[in-house]
Amino acid sequence: MSQRVLLTGVAGFIGFHTARKLLARGDAVVGFDSVNAYYDQRLKRARLAELDRQTQAAGHDFTFVEADLADRAALDRVFAQAPFDRVIHLAAQAGVRYSLENPESYVSSNLVGFANMLEVCRHAGVPHLTFASSSSVYGANRKVPFSEHDGVDHPIQLYAATKRSNELMAHAYSHLFALPVTGLRFFTVYGPWGRPDMAYFSFAEKIMAGQPIALFNHGRHSRDFTYVDDIVEGVVRASDRIAPPSPSFDPARPDPATSSAPFRIFNLGNGRPVELRRYVEVLEQALGKRAVIELRPMQTGDVEDTFADVGEIERALGYRPTTTVEEGLKAFVDWFLAYRRLA
Repeated sequence: MSQRVLLTGVAGFIGFHTARKLLARGDAVVGFDSVNAYYDQRLKRARLAELDRQTQAAGHDFTFVEADLADRAALDRVFAQAPFDRVIHLAAQAGVRYSLENPESYVSSNLVGFANMLEVCRHAGVPHLTFASSSSVYGANRKVPFSEHDGVDHPIQLYAATKRSNELMAHAYSHLFALPVTGLRFFTVYGPWGRPDMAYFSFAEKIMAGQPIALFNHGRHSRDFTYVDDIVEGVVRASDRIAPPSPSFDPARPDPATSSAPFRIFNLGNGRPVELRRYVEVLEQALGKRAVIELRPMQTGDVEDTFADVGEIERALGYRPTTTVEEGLKAFVDWFLAYRRLA
């Protein structure tokens, strides 16, 4: 049956793709986004225009609300219009590097905004809240693959700290108010309509312009690159399946992956890390042009490797991402070159 879904961050990369999937299957979507200037707002507006075009062409039920999550009154007005069957919260101040320069925006969007979302979901009796966390919560962990059963108490930048805070805040609300919540730890998402601040996007722009690209840690670190369609499939499946309490939770020996509350956390990654230098090789092949590479040491706040253990989400939801970087980067480059011509 179709659902009425509130989707925050709808003008963002993952939010845009999630909206398209929900609308295509017949859900009514209320999209919420501040369309901030963290990166080129023209791309965000182009995503919204594409959603409007598809809505008009197919008769989808899509409404857009431009407002800030830190504005509690704006959220209250949205929830006062009609009840939601699901809330998918993808809005956040993104970016690791930017958190070193502008920490206040992370407090406003990721902490104040998330607290507002929990409050309105609680008072509205939302049946299920699904929200975006991040693989960055694993921080200083070096044991791979990263598992939901691992402790995550050593974030190494503010962005990661706010995402871990979101998980803790959500668990408290789930415990206190029986609010079903699912958090998803995304691993390095890429694909068409992506974010210009992400490495693969800026690499493509610089390669086409003949400018050098910087590979930190001399390109030796690996990332669990996850194609956006695989992320969206996981988001929608998780949202559809309301989080239950874990029957295996033991308060004498609490496991981070379980809870007596209707709360759960899943890794959502490809489960097949790729070294950065290999990733660039695949991008070069898709673009048909070689990169000028500058090898540099590790950046502050960066991690050497990410690698998702996806066993928990596979067991719970019967889902595992499948897209290879060869397939995913080819799809990105096809979109990138077309968008570049239009821009």
